[in-house]
Amino acid sequence: MESLAPNIQEMTRTPLSEMHVEALRSAGEVVDFPADEVIFEVGDAMDKFTYILEGGMEIIDPVTRKAYLPTSLGPTQFVGEIAFLNGGAYSLPMRTTMATKAIQVPREKMLELMSGLPEMSDIIITVFAARRRRQIEAGDTSLTLIGVDSDRNIRRIAEFASRNKIPFKIQEPGSADAEAKARVCGVPADEPAVIFGSNRLVEDPTPEKVAELLGLVLDVKEDEVVDTLIVGGGPAGVAAAVYAGAEGLSAIVVEDVAVGGQAGTSSRIENYLGFPTGISGADLVWRGEIQAMKFGTRFMMPRRVENLERRPDGIFVAHLNNGQQLCAKSVVVATGVQYRRLPIERLEHFEGSGIYYAATEMEARYCKASEAVIVGGGNSAGQAAMFLSRTARHVHVLIRGESLAASMSSYLSERLESTPNITVHYKAQITDLHGEADLGGLTINRNGEEWNLDTPAVFVMVGAAPNTGWLESHCALDPRGFVLTGEDAASPFETTCKGIFAVGDVRANSVKRVASSVGEGSVVISKVWEHVNS
Repeated sequence: MESLAPNIQEMTRTPLSEMHVEALRSAGEVVDFPADEVIFEVGDAMDKFTYILEGGMEIIDPVTRKAYLPTSLGPTQFVGEIAFLNGGAYSLPMRTTMATKAIQVPREKMLELMSGLPEMSDIIITVFAARRRRQIEAGDTSLTLIGVDSDRNIRRIAEFASRNKIPFKIQEPGSADAEAKARVCGVPADEPAVIFGSNRLVEDPTPEKVAELLGLVLDVKEDEVVDTLIVGGGPAGVAAAVYAGAEGLSAIVVEDVAVGGQAGTSSRIENYLGFPTGISGADLVWRGEIQAMKFGTRFMMPRRVENLERRPDGIFVAHLNNGQQLCAKSVVVATGVQYRRLPIERLEHFEGSGIYYAATEMEARYCKASEAVIVGGGNSAGQAAMFLSRTARHVHVLIRGESLAASMSSYLSERLESTPNITVHYKAQITDLHGEADLGGLTINRNGEEWNLDTPAVFVMVGAAPNTGWLESHCALDPRGFVLTGEDAASPFETTCKGIFAVGDVRANSVKRVASSVGEGSVVISKVWEHVNS
Protein backbone atom coordinates (compact mmCIF):
# COMPACT_ATOMS: atom_id res chain seq x y z
CA MET A 1 0.00 0.00 0.00
CA GLU A 2 1.18 3.53 -0.77
CA SER A 3 2.40 5.65 2.13
CA LEU A 4 2.26 9.37 2.75
CA ALA A 5 5.83 9.84 1.50
CA PRO A 6 8.96 7.95 0.36
CA ASN A 7 11.21 6.20 2.88
CA ILE A 8 14.11 8.62 3.39
CA GLN A 9 16.50 5.77 4.19
CA GLU A 10 15.93 4.26 0.75
CA MET A 11 16.00 7.51 -1.23
CA THR A 12 18.80 8.53 -3.57
CA ARG A 13 19.79 12.07 -2.60
CA THR A 14 19.26 14.62 -5.35
CA PRO A 15 21.12 17.88 -4.60
CA LEU A 16 19.86 21.26 -5.74
CA SER A 17 21.43 22.45 -8.98
CA GLU A 18 23.78 25.42 -9.20
CA MET A 19 20.94 27.42 -10.73
CA HIS A 20 18.77 26.66 -7.71
CA VAL A 21 21.52 27.70 -5.30
CA GLU A 22 22.00 30.99 -7.15
CA ALA A 23 18.26 31.61 -6.90
CA LEU A 24 18.53 31.07 -3.13
CA ARG A 25 21.43 33.53 -2.93
CA SER A 26 19.45 36.21 -4.78
CA ALA A 27 16.39 35.78 -2.54
CA GLY A 28 18.16 35.39 0.81
CA GLU A 29 21.40 36.15 2.60
CA VAL A 30 24.53 34.26 3.57
CA VAL A 31 24.82 33.79 7.35
CA ASP A 32 27.78 32.56 9.43
CA PHE A 33 27.20 30.47 12.57
CA PRO A 34 29.89 29.54 15.10
CA ALA A 35 30.51 25.93 16.09
CA ASP A 36 28.27 24.24 18.69
CA GLU A 37 25.59 26.93 18.54
CA VAL A 38 21.90 26.04 18.82
CA ILE A 39 20.36 27.55 15.69
CA PHE A 40 16.76 26.41 16.15
CA GLU A 41 15.08 25.55 19.45
CA VAL A 42 11.90 23.55 20.07
CA GLY A 43 8.91 25.76 19.27
CA ASP A 44 10.84 28.20 17.05
CA ALA A 45 8.94 29.12 13.90
CA MET A 46 10.15 27.63 10.61
CA ASP A 47 10.19 31.05 9.03
CA LYS A 48 13.43 30.64 7.06
CA PHE A 49 14.72 28.11 4.57
CA THR A 50 18.30 27.20 5.51
CA TYR A 51 20.70 25.77 2.90
CA ILE A 52 24.15 24.71 4.14
CA LEU A 53 27.16 25.92 2.13
CA GLU A 54 29.94 24.94 4.55
CA GLY A 55 30.08 23.13 7.89
CA GLY A 56 27.23 21.10 9.30
CA MET A 57 24.18 20.90 11.58
CA GLU A 58 22.66 18.15 13.70
CA ILE A 59 19.43 17.44 15.54
CA ILE A 60 19.93 17.25 19.30
CA ASP A 61 17.94 15.72 22.12
CA PRO A 62 15.95 18.48 23.88
CA VAL A 63 16.80 17.05 27.32
CA THR A 64 20.33 15.61 27.11
CA ARG A 65 21.46 18.06 24.39
CA LYS A 66 23.38 15.20 22.77
CA ALA A 67 23.14 14.29 19.09
CA TYR A 68 19.69 12.81 18.47
CA LEU A 69 20.48 10.94 15.25
CA PRO A 70 23.67 9.19 14.07
CA THR A 71 23.76 11.38 10.97
CA SER A 72 24.01 15.13 10.47
CA LEU A 73 23.46 17.58 7.62
CA GLY A 74 26.37 18.92 5.60
CA PRO A 75 27.12 21.10 2.56
CA THR A 76 24.47 21.04 -0.24
CA GLN A 77 21.82 19.85 2.24
CA PHE A 78 19.01 21.89 3.76
CA VAL A 79 17.25 22.08 7.10
CA GLY A 80 13.59 21.46 7.94
CA GLU A 81 10.59 19.28 7.20
CA ILE A 82 7.09 19.70 5.84
CA ALA A 83 5.99 22.08 8.63
CA PHE A 84 8.01 24.75 6.77
CA LEU A 85 5.26 25.04 4.14
CA ASN A 86 2.69 26.41 6.58
CA GLY A 87 5.08 28.17 8.94
CA GLY A 88 4.96 25.51 11.63
CA ALA A 89 7.41 25.14 14.51
CA TYR A 90 10.51 23.03 15.04
CA SER A 91 9.76 19.95 17.14
CA LEU A 92 13.43 19.17 17.78
CA PRO A 93 16.36 21.56 18.28
CA MET A 94 19.31 21.89 15.88
CA ARG A 95 22.87 23.07 16.40
CA THR A 96 26.00 23.47 14.33
CA THR A 97 28.63 20.72 14.47
CA MET A 98 31.36 23.15 13.36
CA ALA A 99 31.66 26.68 12.04
CA THR A 100 28.92 26.85 9.42
CA LYS A 101 27.99 29.06 6.50
CA ALA A 102 24.45 28.90 5.15
CA ILE A 103 22.00 30.71 2.91
CA GLN A 104 18.78 31.70 4.67
CA VAL A 105 15.69 32.67 2.67
CA PRO A 106 12.54 34.08 4.35
CA ARG A 107 9.67 31.61 4.10
CA GLU A 108 7.39 33.78 1.94
CA LYS A 109 10.16 34.42 -0.59
CA MET A 110 11.05 30.74 -0.56
CA LEU A 111 7.50 29.72 -1.36
CA GLU A 112 7.54 32.13 -4.30
CA LEU A 113 10.79 30.58 -5.52
CA MET A 114 9.40 27.07 -5.20
CA SER A 115 6.30 28.08 -7.14
CA GLY A 116 8.44 29.43 -9.98
CA LEU A 117 11.02 26.61 -9.98
CA PRO A 118 9.08 23.34 -9.94
CA GLU A 119 12.22 21.18 -10.28
CA MET A 120 13.64 22.70 -7.09
CA SER A 121 10.25 22.47 -5.40
CA ASP A 122 9.99 18.75 -6.21
CA ILE A 123 13.35 18.01 -4.57
CA ILE A 124 12.61 20.03 -1.44
CA ILE A 125 9.06 18.77 -0.90
CA THR A 126 10.07 15.15 -1.46
CA VAL A 127 12.77 15.43 1.21
CA PHE A 128 10.53 17.40 3.59
CA ALA A 129 7.73 14.83 3.29
CA ALA A 130 10.13 11.89 3.72
CA ARG A 131 11.52 13.50 6.87
CA ARG A 132 8.00 13.86 8.26
CA ARG A 133 7.34 10.18 7.55
CA ARG A 134 10.52 9.24 9.43
CA GLN A 135 9.51 11.46 12.35
CA ILE A 136 6.11 9.78 12.57
CA GLU A 137 7.43 6.24 12.31
CA ALA A 138 10.35 6.78 14.72
CA GLY A 139 8.63 9.19 17.11
CA ASP A 140 11.25 11.86 16.39
CA THR A 141 9.62 14.77 18.16
CA SER A 142 9.44 16.75 21.39
CA LEU A 143 5.69 16.18 21.80
CA THR A 144 5.21 13.51 24.47
CA LEU A 145 1.82 12.09 25.44
CA ILE A 146 1.65 10.18 28.73
CA GLY A 147 -1.50 8.15 29.37
CA VAL A 148 -3.07 7.75 25.93
CA ASP A 149 -4.68 4.46 26.89
CA SER A 150 -6.05 5.68 30.22
CA ASP A 151 -7.16 9.29 29.71
CA ARG A 152 -9.70 10.35 27.08
CA ASN A 153 -8.36 13.93 26.88
CA ILE A 154 -4.87 12.65 26.07
CA ARG A 155 -6.48 10.22 23.65
CA ARG A 156 -8.23 13.09 21.83
CA ILE A 157 -4.90 14.83 21.38
CA ALA A 158 -3.31 11.62 20.11
CA GLU A 159 -6.12 11.16 17.59
CA PHE A 160 -5.84 14.79 16.47
CA ALA A 161 -2.08 14.46 16.02
CA SER A 162 -2.29 11.06 14.34
CA ARG A 163 -4.94 12.12 11.81
CA ASN A 164 -3.03 15.32 11.00
CA LYS A 165 0.28 13.46 10.55
CA ILE A 166 1.87 15.20 13.54
CA PRO A 167 4.68 13.13 15.11
CA PHE A 168 4.40 12.35 18.81
CA LYS A 169 5.71 9.92 21.42
CA ILE A 170 3.51 7.74 23.61
CA GLN A 171 4.66 6.83 27.11
CA GLU A 172 2.83 4.80 29.73
CA PRO A 173 2.21 6.37 33.16
CA GLY A 174 4.70 5.01 35.66
CA SER A 175 7.19 3.88 33.01
CA ALA A 176 10.87 4.81 33.28
CA ASP A 177 10.59 7.27 30.38
CA ALA A 178 7.46 8.88 31.81
CA GLU A 179 9.10 9.11 35.22
CA ALA A 180 12.12 10.91 33.76
CA LYS A 181 9.89 13.39 31.92
CA ALA A 182 7.63 13.92 34.93
CA ARG A 183 10.59 14.55 37.23
CA VAL A 184 11.83 17.39 35.04
CA CYS A 185 8.35 18.95 34.90
CA GLY A 186 7.62 18.42 38.58
CA VAL A 187 4.48 16.31 38.09
CA PRO A 188 3.53 12.79 39.29
CA ALA A 189 4.96 10.08 37.04
CA ASP A 190 1.81 7.96 37.21
CA GLU A 191 -0.60 10.63 35.94
CA PRO A 192 -1.52 11.54 32.34
CA ALA A 193 0.33 14.52 30.90
CA VAL A 194 1.29 16.32 27.69
CA ILE A 195 4.87 17.59 27.60
CA PHE A 196 6.42 19.71 24.85
CA GLY A 197 10.17 20.09 24.56
CA SER A 198 12.32 19.22 27.55
CA ASN A 199 10.14 20.50 30.38
CA ARG A 200 7.08 22.37 29.14
CA LEU A 201 3.97 20.89 30.73
CA VAL A 202 0.79 21.69 28.81
CA GLU A 203 -1.81 22.66 31.39
CA ASP A 204 -5.36 21.38 30.71
CA PRO A 205 -4.21 20.00 27.34
CA THR A 206 -6.45 20.21 24.28
CA PRO A 207 -5.87 19.72 20.54
CA GLU A 208 -6.10 23.50 20.17
CA LYS A 209 -3.26 24.10 22.64
CA VAL A 210 -1.09 21.50 20.96
CA ALA A 211 -1.78 23.04 17.55
CA GLU A 212 -0.68 26.42 18.91
CA LEU A 213 2.59 24.99 20.24
CA LEU A 214 3.31 23.44 16.86
CA GLY A 215 2.66 26.66 14.98
CA LEU A 216 -0.50 25.40 13.31
CA VAL A 217 -2.66 28.31 14.50
CA LEU A 218 -2.90 30.65 11.52
CA ASP A 219 -2.67 34.36 12.26
CA VAL A 220 -4.81 36.30 9.79
CA LYS A 221 -5.03 40.08 9.85
CA GLU A 222 -8.50 41.44 10.62
CA ASP A 223 -8.59 43.56 7.47
CA GLU A 224 -7.39 40.81 5.14
CA VAL A 225 -9.90 39.66 2.52
CA VAL A 226 -9.07 36.40 0.75
CA ASP A 227 -10.46 35.39 -2.61
CA THR A 228 -12.08 32.25 -1.25
CA LEU A 229 -12.74 30.64 2.09
CA ILE A 230 -12.91 26.85 1.88
CA VAL A 231 -14.84 25.35 4.79
CA GLY A 232 -13.88 21.71 5.28
CA GLY A 233 -10.63 19.83 4.72
CA GLY A 234 -11.87 16.58 3.21
CA PRO A 235 -11.11 15.44 -0.36
CA ALA A 236 -13.38 18.08 -1.93
CA GLY A 237 -12.03 20.93 0.19
CA VAL A 238 -8.38 20.00 -0.30
CA ALA A 239 -8.88 19.58 -4.06
CA ALA A 240 -10.40 23.06 -4.15
CA ALA A 241 -7.44 24.31 -2.12
CA VAL A 242 -4.95 22.87 -4.62
CA TYR A 243 -6.66 24.36 -7.65
CA ALA A 244 -7.34 27.71 -5.97
CA GLY A 245 -3.65 28.10 -5.21
CA ALA A 246 -2.64 26.92 -8.67
CA GLU A 247 -4.96 29.50 -10.27
CA GLY A 248 -3.47 32.31 -8.19
CA LEU A 249 -6.41 32.75 -5.82
CA SER A 250 -5.70 33.53 -2.19
CA ALA A 251 -7.42 30.83 -0.15
CA ILE A 252 -7.78 29.66 3.44
CA VAL A 253 -9.08 26.23 4.44
CA VAL A 254 -10.84 25.95 7.82
CA GLU A 255 -11.05 22.44 9.27
CA ASP A 256 -12.44 21.60 12.70
CA VAL A 257 -10.88 18.18 13.30
CA ALA A 258 -8.32 16.92 10.82
CA VAL A 259 -7.48 17.29 7.17
CA GLY A 260 -9.00 14.26 5.46
CA GLY A 261 -12.57 14.55 6.68
CA GLN A 262 -14.56 11.33 6.72
CA ALA A 263 -12.21 9.90 4.07
CA GLY A 264 -9.39 10.36 6.57
CA THR A 265 -10.97 7.73 8.79
CA SER A 266 -10.64 5.10 6.06
CA SER A 267 -7.67 2.81 6.60
CA ARG A 268 -7.42 1.84 2.93
CA ILE A 269 -8.89 3.05 -0.37
CA GLU A 270 -8.26 0.62 -3.22
CA ASN A 271 -10.50 1.96 -5.98
CA TYR A 272 -8.98 5.45 -6.32
CA LEU A 273 -7.36 6.09 -9.70
CA GLY A 274 -3.56 5.91 -9.70
CA PHE A 275 -3.10 3.85 -6.52
CA PRO A 276 -3.38 0.19 -7.58
CA THR A 277 -2.06 -1.08 -4.23
CA GLY A 278 -4.33 1.25 -2.24
CA ILE A 279 -3.71 4.20 0.04
CA SER A 280 -5.27 5.31 3.30
CA GLY A 281 -7.69 8.21 3.11
CA ALA A 282 -5.54 10.23 5.52
CA ASP A 283 -2.38 9.75 3.43
CA LEU A 284 -4.18 10.60 0.20
CA VAL A 285 -5.60 13.88 1.46
CA TRP A 286 -2.39 14.77 3.32
CA ARG A 287 -0.57 14.62 -0.01
CA GLY A 288 -3.15 17.01 -1.39
CA GLU A 289 -2.65 19.34 1.57
CA ILE A 290 1.07 19.51 0.77
CA GLN A 291 0.28 20.35 -2.86
CA ALA A 292 -2.06 23.11 -1.77
CA MET A 293 0.46 24.63 0.65
CA LYS A 294 3.08 24.59 -2.11
CA PHE A 295 0.80 26.90 -4.10
CA GLY A 296 0.30 29.21 -1.13
CA THR A 297 -3.06 28.02 0.24
CA ARG A 298 -3.20 28.31 4.02
CA PHE A 299 -4.82 25.89 6.45
CA MET A 300 -6.44 26.79 9.78
CA MET A 301 -7.18 24.00 12.28
CA PRO A 302 -8.68 22.94 14.54
CA ARG A 303 -11.21 25.67 13.88
CA ARG A 304 -14.94 25.62 13.08
CA VAL A 305 -17.16 28.13 11.28
CA GLU A 306 -20.13 28.80 13.54
CA ASN A 307 -21.81 31.65 11.70
CA LEU A 308 -21.67 33.41 8.35
CA GLU A 309 -22.79 36.88 7.41
CA ARG A 310 -22.57 39.05 4.32
CA ARG A 311 -21.57 42.68 4.44
CA PRO A 312 -23.29 45.34 2.28
CA ASP A 313 -20.24 45.34 -0.02
CA GLY A 314 -20.76 41.64 -0.75
CA ILE A 315 -17.85 40.34 1.37
CA PHE A 316 -18.57 37.24 3.44
CA VAL A 317 -17.55 37.25 7.10
CA ALA A 318 -17.10 33.87 8.78
CA HIS A 319 -17.19 33.77 12.58
CA LEU A 320 -15.07 30.98 14.05
CA ASN A 321 -15.51 29.09 17.31
CA ASN A 322 -12.57 30.95 18.89
CA GLY A 323 -14.07 34.38 18.17
CA GLN A 324 -11.86 35.04 15.16
CA GLN A 325 -13.32 36.41 11.91
CA LEU A 326 -12.31 35.62 8.34
CA CYS A 327 -13.34 37.76 5.37
CA ALA A 328 -13.65 36.38 1.84
CA LYS A 329 -15.02 37.27 -1.56
CA SER A 330 -16.43 33.76 -1.98
CA VAL A 331 -17.08 30.65 0.08
CA VAL A 332 -16.68 26.99 -0.91
CA VAL A 333 -18.63 24.70 1.41
CA ALA A 334 -16.93 21.32 1.60
CA THR A 335 -17.87 20.21 5.10
CA GLY A 336 -18.84 16.73 3.96
CA VAL A 337 -20.83 14.56 6.33
CA GLN A 338 -20.34 12.95 9.69
CA TYR A 339 -21.29 9.48 10.84
CA ARG A 340 -24.59 9.56 12.68
CA ARG A 341 -24.77 8.89 16.39
CA LEU A 342 -26.60 5.74 17.31
CA PRO A 343 -29.77 6.24 19.39
CA ILE A 344 -28.37 4.32 22.34
CA GLU A 345 -28.31 5.36 25.98
CA ARG A 346 -24.87 6.48 27.28
CA LEU A 347 -23.37 6.60 23.77
CA GLU A 348 -21.81 10.03 24.38
CA HIS A 349 -20.42 8.86 27.72
CA PHE A 350 -18.28 6.25 25.93
CA GLU A 351 -17.22 8.38 22.96
CA GLY A 352 -13.44 8.40 23.01
CA SER A 353 -13.30 5.56 25.52
CA GLY A 354 -14.87 2.72 23.56
CA ILE A 355 -17.01 4.37 20.88
CA TYR A 356 -15.02 5.57 17.85
CA TYR A 357 -15.80 7.10 14.48
CA ALA A 358 -12.49 6.32 12.78
CA ALA A 359 -10.42 3.18 12.27
CA THR A 360 -6.76 4.12 11.99
CA GLU A 361 -3.55 2.91 13.64
CA MET A 362 -4.42 5.04 16.66
CA GLU A 363 -7.81 3.41 17.27
CA ALA A 364 -6.57 -0.09 16.40
CA ARG A 365 -4.38 -0.14 19.51
CA TYR A 366 -7.50 0.01 21.69
CA CYS A 367 -8.82 -3.38 20.52
CA LYS A 368 -5.62 -5.33 19.96
CA ALA A 369 -6.20 -9.06 20.58
CA SER A 370 -9.81 -8.30 21.56
CA GLU A 371 -13.25 -8.49 20.02
CA ALA A 372 -14.06 -5.43 17.89
CA VAL A 373 -17.46 -4.32 16.59
CA ILE A 374 -18.18 -2.25 13.49
CA VAL A 375 -21.62 -0.78 12.87
CA GLY A 376 -22.29 -0.06 9.21
CA GLY A 377 -22.40 -1.68 5.79
CA GLY A 378 -20.62 0.83 3.54
CA ASN A 379 -17.15 0.73 2.04
CA SER A 380 -15.62 2.58 5.01
CA ALA A 381 -17.01 -0.08 7.35
CA GLY A 382 -15.68 -2.84 5.11
CA GLN A 383 -12.20 -1.34 4.93
CA ALA A 384 -12.24 -0.84 8.69
CA ALA A 385 -13.13 -4.50 9.21
CA MET A 386 -10.26 -5.67 6.99
CA PHE A 387 -7.84 -3.30 8.71
CA LEU A 388 -8.83 -4.24 12.27
CA SER A 389 -8.82 -7.95 11.48
CA ARG A 390 -5.01 -7.79 11.39
CA THR A 391 -4.77 -7.03 15.11
CA ALA A 392 -8.17 -7.76 16.71
CA ARG A 393 -9.01 -11.29 17.80
CA HIS A 394 -12.31 -11.13 15.94
CA VAL A 395 -14.24 -8.41 14.11
CA HIS A 396 -18.05 -8.35 14.13
CA VAL A 397 -19.77 -6.25 11.46
CA LEU A 398 -23.37 -5.32 12.30
CA ILE A 399 -25.82 -4.26 9.60
CA ARG A 400 -29.56 -3.73 9.85
CA GLY A 401 -30.35 -5.12 6.42
CA GLU A 402 -30.24 -8.58 4.90
CA SER A 403 -27.41 -7.99 2.42
CA LEU A 404 -24.31 -5.89 1.73
CA ALA A 405 -24.91 -5.81 -2.02
CA ALA A 406 -26.59 -2.41 -2.08
CA SER A 407 -24.10 -0.58 0.14
CA MET A 408 -20.65 -2.15 -0.23
CA SER A 409 -18.43 -2.80 -3.27
CA SER A 410 -18.43 -6.46 -4.21
CA TYR A 411 -14.64 -6.86 -3.88
CA LEU A 412 -14.90 -5.76 -0.25
CA SER A 413 -17.90 -7.85 0.72
CA GLU A 414 -16.23 -10.93 -0.81
CA ARG A 415 -13.11 -10.28 1.29
CA LEU A 416 -15.15 -9.94 4.46
CA GLU A 417 -16.86 -13.26 3.80
CA SER A 418 -13.54 -15.04 3.18
CA THR A 419 -11.65 -13.63 6.18
CA PRO A 420 -11.81 -16.17 9.05
CA ASN A 421 -11.85 -13.67 11.92
CA ILE A 422 -14.57 -11.44 10.44
CA THR A 423 -18.27 -12.20 10.89
CA VAL A 424 -21.05 -10.17 9.27
CA HIS A 425 -24.24 -10.15 11.35
CA TYR A 426 -27.38 -9.30 9.39
CA LYS A 427 -30.53 -7.79 10.94
CA ALA A 428 -28.39 -6.80 13.91
CA GLN A 429 -28.19 -3.68 16.03
CA ILE A 430 -26.81 -2.60 19.40
CA THR A 431 -29.41 -2.14 22.13
CA ASP A 432 -27.29 -1.51 25.24
CA LEU A 433 -23.76 -0.49 26.26
CA HIS A 434 -21.96 -1.91 29.31
CA GLY A 435 -19.16 -0.45 31.41
CA GLU A 436 -18.28 2.32 33.83
CA ALA A 437 -15.62 4.82 32.69
CA ASP A 438 -14.65 2.72 29.65
CA LEU A 439 -16.74 0.50 27.42
CA GLY A 440 -16.62 -3.12 28.51
CA GLY A 441 -19.29 -4.77 26.38
CA LEU A 442 -22.67 -4.47 24.73
CA THR A 443 -25.96 -6.15 24.04
CA ILE A 444 -26.86 -6.90 20.41
CA ASN A 445 -30.28 -7.71 19.02
CA ARG A 446 -29.60 -10.25 16.31
CA ASN A 447 -32.63 -11.43 14.37
CA GLY A 448 -34.81 -10.77 17.40
CA GLU A 449 -32.53 -12.55 19.86
CA GLU A 450 -30.33 -10.77 22.41
CA TRP A 451 -26.61 -11.51 22.51
CA ASN A 452 -24.05 -10.12 24.96
CA LEU A 453 -20.50 -9.49 23.73
CA ASP A 454 -17.46 -8.35 25.72
CA THR A 455 -15.62 -5.71 23.69
CA PRO A 456 -13.54 -2.58 24.39
CA ALA A 457 -14.21 -0.92 21.03
CA VAL A 458 -17.17 -0.16 18.77
CA PHE A 459 -16.60 1.66 15.48
CA VAL A 460 -19.68 3.54 14.27
CA MET A 461 -19.73 4.05 10.50
CA VAL A 462 -23.36 4.43 9.62
CA GLY A 463 -25.46 7.12 7.99
CA ALA A 464 -24.49 10.61 6.88
CA ALA A 465 -25.35 13.85 8.65
CA PRO A 466 -24.28 17.18 7.07
CA ASN A 467 -23.10 20.08 9.22
CA THR A 468 -24.94 22.96 7.55
CA GLY A 469 -26.81 24.75 10.33
CA TRP A 470 -24.57 27.80 9.90
CA LEU A 471 -25.69 28.06 6.25
CA GLU A 472 -29.45 27.80 6.47
CA SER A 473 -30.04 31.57 6.57
CA HIS A 474 -28.07 32.00 3.32
CA CYS A 475 -28.63 28.92 1.17
CA ALA A 476 -31.45 26.54 0.39
CA LEU A 477 -31.09 23.10 1.97
CA ASP A 478 -32.96 19.90 1.27
CA PRO A 479 -35.07 18.29 4.04
CA ARG A 480 -32.04 16.34 5.30
CA GLY A 481 -29.82 19.42 5.49
CA PHE A 482 -27.78 18.89 2.33
CA VAL A 483 -26.99 22.01 0.28
CA LEU A 484 -29.01 22.54 -2.90
CA THR A 485 -26.93 23.70 -5.87
CA GLY A 486 -27.41 24.50 -9.53
CA GLU A 487 -30.92 25.87 -9.17
CA ASP A 488 -31.15 28.96 -11.40
CA ALA A 489 -27.36 29.31 -11.18
CA ALA A 490 -24.66 29.44 -13.84
CA SER A 491 -22.71 26.67 -12.09
CA PRO A 492 -23.95 23.25 -10.96
CA PHE A 493 -22.03 23.89 -7.73
CA GLU A 494 -23.31 27.38 -6.92
CA THR A 495 -25.89 27.62 -4.18
CA THR A 496 -28.98 29.83 -4.07
CA CYS A 497 -26.69 32.52 -2.63
CA LYS A 498 -24.41 34.04 -5.23
CA GLY A 499 -20.78 33.59 -4.25
CA ILE A 500 -21.33 30.51 -2.10
CA PHE A 501 -20.53 27.15 -3.69
CA ALA A 502 -20.93 23.61 -2.36
CA VAL A 503 -18.93 20.53 -3.35
CA GLY A 504 -18.53 16.95 -2.24
CA ASP A 505 -20.73 14.95 0.11
CA VAL A 506 -22.41 18.03 1.62
CA ARG A 507 -23.99 18.86 -1.75
CA ALA A 508 -27.47 17.44 -2.30
CA ASN A 509 -27.61 14.58 -4.81
CA SER A 510 -23.82 14.26 -5.03
CA VAL A 511 -22.14 10.90 -5.53
CA LYS A 512 -20.69 9.95 -2.17
CA ARG A 513 -17.27 8.84 -3.39
CA VAL A 514 -13.76 10.24 -2.81
CA ALA A 515 -13.03 10.51 -6.54
CA SER A 516 -16.19 12.48 -7.28
CA SER A 517 -15.51 14.82 -4.34
CA VAL A 518 -12.00 15.50 -5.64
CA GLY A 519 -13.43 16.16 -9.09
CA GLU A 520 -16.04 18.60 -7.80
CA GLY A 521 -13.48 20.42 -5.65
CA SER A 522 -11.19 20.94 -8.63
CA VAL A 523 -13.89 21.94 -11.11
CA VAL A 524 -15.64 24.46 -8.85
CA ILE A 525 -12.58 26.74 -8.75
CA SER A 526 -13.11 27.88 -12.33
CA LYS A 527 -16.49 29.31 -11.30
CA VAL A 528 -15.03 30.76 -8.11
CA TRP A 529 -12.40 32.50 -10.22
CA GLU A 530 -15.12 33.95 -12.48
CA HIS A 531 -17.07 35.20 -9.46
CA VAL A 532 -14.03 36.77 -7.79
CA ASN A 533 -12.93 38.51 -10.98
CA SER A 534 -16.36 39.61 -12.20
